Amino acid sequence: MSSDQVLLEVAGLKKYFRIKTPLLRRTIGHIRAVDDVSLTLSRSETLGLVGESGSGKTTLGRSLLRAIEPTSGTVVYHLDGERVDFTSLSYRQLRDMRGHMQMIFQDPF
Repeated sequence: MSSDQVLLEVAGLKKYFRIKTPLLRRTIGHIRAVDDVSLTLSRSETLGLVGESGSGKTTLGRSLLRAIEPTSGTVVYHLDGERVDFTSLSYRQLRDMRGHMQMIFQDPF
């Protein structure tokens, strides 16, 4: 796949949620909602995520858009010939970019 056809590159994306004690709020562990996802998507491809409830599909989508902050990894979009590293954008830059993208959920009914 040539670099001008690439739309999205994801490398080592992780999202962990802390497990905290109720009283002292100390971290006692982590839930690995998304663990080391890497993929490349071209402009001519469509990506569908399929999995059981609680498998991390929504968390992955939200992490790709930085609606929630990923724990680690990189998300790079190729827009209008420009390489945009989503994981390093400021809040203002991110807000401007979000107007061009969205997640679409399938209604199971």
